[in-house]
Amino acid sequence: MNEPMPGGRPGPEPVPEPVAGPVAEPVEAAPGPSGAPVAAPSGPAGPAPLGGGVTPTGVPDVDTRLDRLADADDLPVSGHLEVYEDVHRGLRDTLTALDRRPGPPAPPGPSS
Repeated sequence: MNEPMPGGRPGPEPVPEPVAGPVAEPVEAAPGPSGAPVAAPSGPAGPAPLGGGVTPTGVPDVDTRLDRLADADDLPVSGHLEVYEDVHRGLRDTLTALDRRPGPPAPPGPSS
C-alpha cells in the first residue's frame, strides 16, 4: 500500500524487484505444410532475402548491376555495403558514359 507523502498525497508505487534468470518468450506455432503446427526455431535468425523484385530496364549494363543487388541477400549486413557501393559505382559509370557518347551537333548560337 502507498504510504502518504507529506501533505497527505499517496507516495509512488513500489517498484518490484527484478527476477533473476532468463525469461522464456512464448512461441506461437505456425501451420506447416501438412497443416500441423510447427514451432518457430529458437536462436538468432540468419540472413533472409528482402524479397524485393527488380524490374528489368532493357539496358544490359543497368540490368546486370541491378541483378547484383540480389547478392546482398546471401550476405550478413556487414557485407551489404560492398555490394551497394559496387552497384552504385557501376550505375554511375553507365550514366557518365552517356555523357561521353557523341550526339547530334549543338544548334548554332545566335549571330551578332
